[in-house]
Amino acid sequence: MPEDGRSAERGPAQGGDAGVGEGAAVGESADVGEGAADGGGAGEGRAPCGVAQPLPGPQKPELESESPKPPSPEPDPELAPAAPSMSGRVALVTGGSSGIGRAVALAFARSGAHVAFNYLDDGDSGEAAAARRAAQETADELRAHGVDVFWRAGDVRDSKDAQAFVSEARDRLGGLHMLVNNAGVGRDGALWRMSDEEWRTVIDTNLSGAFFFIRAAAPHFRAQEFGKIVNVSSVHGYSAEFGLANYCSSKAGLAGLTRSAAAELGPSNVNVNAVAPGYIRTTELTARVPAEIMDRARERSVLGRLGDPQDAASVILFLCSEAARHVTGVVVPVDGGYLT
Repeated sequence: MPEDGRSAERGPAQGGDAGVGEGAAVGESADVGEGAADGGGAGEGRAPCGVAQPLPGPQKPELESESPKPPSPEPDPELAPAAPSMSGRVALVTGGSSGIGRAVALAFARSGAHVAFNYLDDGDSGEAAAARRAAQETADELRAHGVDVFWRAGDVRDSKDAQAFVSEARDRLGGLHMLVNNAGVGRDGALWRMSDEEWRTVIDTNLSGAFFFIRAAAPHFRAQEFGKIVNVSSVHGYSAEFGLANYCSSKAGLAGLTRSAAAELGPSNVNVNAVAPGYIRTTELTARVPAEIMDRARERSVLGRLGDPQDAASVILFLCSEAARHVTGVVVPVDGGYLT
């Protein structure tokens, strides 16, 4: 049975104000003070307009002859950057028991945020049993960071269940401030052989599921004039590959949904952004990808490596932090230069 959180409605993070200073949806970053407006303010020692000033510091040395770049080391999946303090906030992560979702949930917990997450339990299969074990292990690890946790099985394709889960999370944890739409599936195959079910399963999970949760959370965010939403898109929303017609369409649609939601919710101080991960190690989706495709993805990356779930989680936590309060309506690639 999931552990109940606090009953009192929680406000924005300690030290913050519901109406001001808050930034985009999900992501990681250390809290920093607000910078000056574009162009900066007037100050002593500032050169008059139009007067060229010498560049500070030494000039760059002549480049030596190029030599082959050694491959970059794979990142350590256990290493995580220092998390900004989000004590008192409540985050909801769909598909939070594994892969990127789990990394995001743990990043929030390390930062002091209380966490709600769901996972898909589709019956009595061995796969479903493994999903339940993974969810229990994730919940236990989240609680080890001293935060409240609410979790249960759910299906993001069900709009009524999405509405219910948002309401339950608010009641159990005392509020809602951040939403990460991470749940996603793949059903690969040539489009001329793709069944209606394979098409609908991917579109309904990856795109409609995000819409259902945004719609459910929006009234609460608007009422408190504070909220952060991050959708997990993909480089395949921009770069097509054979056999991914349903997946590419769903992730491209997420980019459009992100921009539309940002425009509609921005006046209520709600930031909506997305991340577009490239090929990520140790996720259920990439576990089924042939080794030769993963090798090609590594070679295509200008950093010469695959990503890790923590790489995406770090950017997501940044987008939830005060450092990203003036960022909204953008899709941030987390791809090691895959799209470069």
